[in-house]
Amino acid sequence: MTHSVEDALSILTSGTAKVLSEKELEEKLKLGRPLRIKLGVDPTAPDIHLGHTVAIEKLRQFQELGHQAVLIIGDFTATVGDPTGRSAARPPLTREEVLAHAETYTTQAFKILDKDKTEVVYNGEWFRTMTYEQVLKLNARVTMQQMLQREDFKSRIEKGQEVRLHEVQYPIMQGWDSVEIKSDVEIGGTDQLFNILVGRDLQKEEGHPQQVVILMPLLEGLDGVKKMSKSSHNYVGVNEPANEMFGKLMSISDDLMDRYYTLLLGEQRDSTLHPMEAKKQLATHITSRYHNEQEGTDARATWEARFSKRDTAAGATDLTMADIPADANVITMAAYAFESAFGMKKSNGELRKQFITTGAVQLNGEKLTDPAATPTLKAGDILRLSKKHSVKFT
Repeated sequence: MTHSVEDALSILTSGTAKVLSEKELEEKLKLGRPLRIKLGVDPTAPDIHLGHTVAIEKLRQFQELGHQAVLIIGDFTATVGDPTGRSAARPPLTREEVLAHAETYTTQAFKILDKDKTEVVYNGEWFRTMTYEQVLKLNARVTMQQMLQREDFKSRIEKGQEVRLHEVQYPIMQGWDSVEIKSDVEIGGTDQLFNILVGRDLQKEEGHPQQVVILMPLLEGLDGVKKMSKSSHNYVGVNEPANEMFGKLMSISDDLMDRYYTLLLGEQRDSTLHPMEAKKQLATHITSRYHNEQEGTDARATWEARFSKRDTAAGATDLTMADIPADANVITMAAYAFESAFGMKKSNGELRKQFITTGAVQLNGEKLTDPAATPTLKAGDILRLSKKHSVKFT
């Protein structure tokens, strides 16, 4: 299927946080040749979550429009560590650790991208062959004043915290990747603007056409507030079991659902569907993508079997829960309900501060503000965990 430049531009800019610039992208699309689309990843950990896939989804859109996806594996830069958003230097990784992570990372990325049409390159190919003289010449392309414009560096210096010289190298290395692969477009999160602009500057100095910058938003986690991350316990892992993945996705708010459709599927929600059905379709599509269609369908059936069908028209979540210890206290009960019903692991501290002491946790409408209390439970009792999460006991 052939798309006009206007249609392609609309598809490629949808869901983005910033494009520098749409006019430049339009001009590149008019060239009538496959563009080289760069996405660099540092495999600092073996597993990725849905937040990581937002940029990969945008790369897939370019790929489906006939452009060349170039996935750069930062086997060299990962040993340095991207200082973006860091309050201290990252602990160094060995090359062996990085390569092991890269293998699982790419396996997960190819659940989205067409492996046969993706160019995978390791930036160690050029950085490991550089002489010290070449490194000095590359460093001479930028000024210390430029590097110290980074907010994370400035903040650390103002607080008297260390900024190691190898960290200052990171934006230069990421920028040089763009020169090496002759990228037309680079995709990254909103926190990558500085690094990608360095790439534009280096391309200009080399006499190359400058890459277009496409910044993708940082995906909110299941709580709809914080950025998706393992440390915030609000993530959906790409390698999680199908039933767990489906259940977690069903816990998101209706408002967040639209964002997940756009950023994770590159689609718009069907406004004619009831929100509950739209959410089920979202969860099914995402689960199917990372497992297979049958597992996605089975996960939906399993989830529906666990939930009461009454009040679904109003969007209620009536979960049938079993095997709650008779002597469970409030904090144990709440932790179990969050994890088993919605796939959300909550620490005791988080439960106390955000849910129990605030009066959010209620049993049949009565607030449970004492974490150590042991309420008497009976079949049909409704435990309200928050405005968006409620469960029913058998």
